[in-house]
Amino acid sequence: MIIFEKFELSNGLKVIVNTDKTTPLVAFNLLYNVGSRDENHEKTGFAHLFEHLMFEGSTNIPDYDTPLQNAGGENNAFTNTNITNYYITIPKENLETAFWLESDRMNELAFSQEKLDIQKNVVIEEFKQRYLNQPYGDWYLKIRPLAYKKHPYQWATIGKDISHIENATLQDVKDFFYAHYAPNNAVLSVSGNITIEEIKTLAEKWFGDIPKRNVPVRNLETEPRQEEERTLTTEGNVPLNAIFKAYHMCNRLHPHYYATDLISDILSNGKSSRLVQRLVKEKKLFSDINAYITGDTDEGLFIISGNLINGVSYTDAEQAIVEELEELMHNEVSTDELDKVINKVEATLVYSEINSLNRAMSLAFFELLGNASLINEEAGKYRNVTASEIKTVAQELFRKTNCSTLYYKSKN
Repeated sequence: MIIFEKFELSNGLKVIVNTDKTTPLVAFNLLYNVGSRDENHEKTGFAHLFEHLMFEGSTNIPDYDTPLQNAGGENNAFTNTNITNYYITIPKENLETAFWLESDRMNELAFSQEKLDIQKNVVIEEFKQRYLNQPYGDWYLKIRPLAYKKHPYQWATIGKDISHIENATLQDVKDFFYAHYAPNNAVLSVSGNITIEEIKTLAEKWFGDIPKRNVPVRNLETEPRQEEERTLTTEGNVPLNAIFKAYHMCNRLHPHYYATDLISDILSNGKSSRLVQRLVKEKKLFSDINAYITGDTDEGLFIISGNLINGVSYTDAEQAIVEELEELMHNEVSTDELDKVINKVEATLVYSEINSLNRAMSLAFFELLGNASLINEEAGKYRNVTASEIKTVAQELFRKTNCSTLYYKSKN
């Protein structure tokens, strides 16, 4: 059980406080309710670009990293389809430095064409290195628009096209900042040897005067139910033929989310999992194979990806995958197999909660989903999944007409 308290400032900033007296460090996590799904389809990659721009200095603090390092702190950030998250770990006695830094850049960035050009170049280079010049790097860019036709999950966080970042103007990024980077669109979570009174004082002092902003109401197009199989074949300089199968799954708050997650573990979590044991070790069809979920806030994807052994046909490889999925659809998993994957999940949850930064991140995310107290219900929801539910979910999930398949052929 994770104990926490929370309050909200008059400007809408939600604050969560978790006291942990076992560590000299404090985890400071600021989550913004903005991801790539909030972008204009003609101007994508902006949420990720902002992850970089936020480190280019703010109105009163031209250099973000140096004062933090001088205070013994470390920081990083990440962006995905749903959120943008900034986090700091810092000694308790220097915690106010984190409040000072994060509040100033929430209030206003030091916008300039020079800084924008620098970060545009960084992101463009990242786009090329990670997605365009890496073996299989662009598979994610290809399968998303195959699976999604309406919802903005149809593009990856890096963006739909590199030209969108190349053409981004200073006014574009200013508009994006003031629309989304606001106290009334954020959750601050702090974990460490602190009290709620200390955090209330610091939050009010540093964030209290930042005005609310007109955050646009999120009105995303709903992805219609997929009713036909979709396929795409591409070629690249990759060592092996690969296959990527994407099935539409439920959203993060849906009751079947937990069964869906466990299905991915049954299929590929560990050497004894079904796909690894049967298709890699026994049948020797794949050199490696994985099943995982995107875990998105809106309806996400259940993905199966594998590299075929040389000489194995796509027909044989894909049929073997389908047979494993059909077994889940027609036969209930054993109690032992289900208990094993649930125990692994519970162990992972418990282990993650030991770390104060992970705890701060999770509390902020669950508060964004609806209530931070959901963090204490996770283990129970996994434990309550039954073999019958696994079968029912598999039958809906693995419909042939719910699948988008990318065949990635090797030119070699």
